[in-house]
Amino acid sequence: MINKKHKSALSTSKGVQQPSNVNIESIKNIRDKRKNKSNSYRIEASQIIKEIKKGNRTILSQAITLVESTLPEHQNIANKIVACCLPFSGNSIRIGISGVPGVGKSTFIETFGKYLISKGKKLAVLAIDPSSEFSKGSILGDKTRMEELANDANAFIRPSPSSGLLGGVARHTRQAIILCEAAGFDTIFVETVGVGQSETVVNTMVDMFLLLMLAGAGDELQGIKRGIMEMADIVAINKADGSNIKKAEMAAVEYRNALHLFPVSKSKWVTQVVTCSAITKKGIPELADLTLQFISQVKKSRYFNQKRKQQSKQWLYETIDENLKQNFYEQPKIKAKLIELEKQVLSGTISPITAANKILNI
Repeated sequence: MINKKHKSALSTSKGVQQPSNVNIESIKNIRDKRKNKSNSYRIEASQIIKEIKKGNRTILSQAITLVESTLPEHQNIANKIVACCLPFSGNSIRIGISGVPGVGKSTFIETFGKYLISKGKKLAVLAIDPSSEFSKGSILGDKTRMEELANDANAFIRPSPSSGLLGGVARHTRQAIILCEAAGFDTIFVETVGVGQSETVVNTMVDMFLLLMLAGAGDELQGIKRGIMEMADIVAINKADGSNIKKAEMAAVEYRNALHLFPVSKSKWVTQVVTCSAITKKGIPELADLTLQFISQVKKSRYFNQKRKQQSKQWLYETIDENLKQNFYEQPKIKAKLIELEKQVLSGTISPITAANKILNI
């Protein structure tokens, strides 16, 4: 006779009960109960917007997930959310942060971020993780690397995949900035994946660009692109601690000498070079003061507002280009013709240029 009370080794646990926070699925259930889809979208968006304005970080994170989604249903809701949050945005200081591999961006961001929070700031960090060219996946480990900052009530960290886009900046970072500002964050960090000419795309969405460099790694100027140096408003030599202090100071001198050869920037701000240590916190207060000086100067000269307007204009044309490309490839006639032309290109019957011209002339 089988003992019914006996537990099989193959049995599974019931799992941990999840918290009853508002989430996308719960909001989706509300929508499904509505017969009219247009009304349901409005109800769904209004609930999310209300929570974002309250500073609900869980809902903010879920709203960014909607923004990043490629599903048309999610995009419809996301567009409404961003549009409604737009009037409550624009009141933050947006700082782009980039640096060479191994420079310690995550540690620096955590230290710098905690210092700003201690001065009464609310910080949102939009960290862009590189996506694999093969699997298209990302590790998204910034919350793990910035554990203390992630647990701070006045900080919000959102790692996003770069999705292979130019400069390593996520496709919807601009929308994420608007949502974070509507949630009450007055300082936004946009962390990019590395240094190179393509990284200049981050300059189209931030007010100030901070470039982190590393001393003692060989020729200090080797491999540094002129474009990224010209774009930098502040160059910070990180890891200026221990036996590396002298090397960092020497590197700072070299960068200052190199920057003198560059033309004056449109903002009329003279790029500053400083040394700092994310471990000992040396130079962090001075770096914060420099940031305030920069913002004050560009606001007085009206360059701040001019740049914001130029960024909005660029966002408009980038969105148009993106939608035109997406709509083009989604046309059934184009899809069918592309398969045919691709076979001809692979067989060597026609050249890729000829094939492209044929598909564009349909």
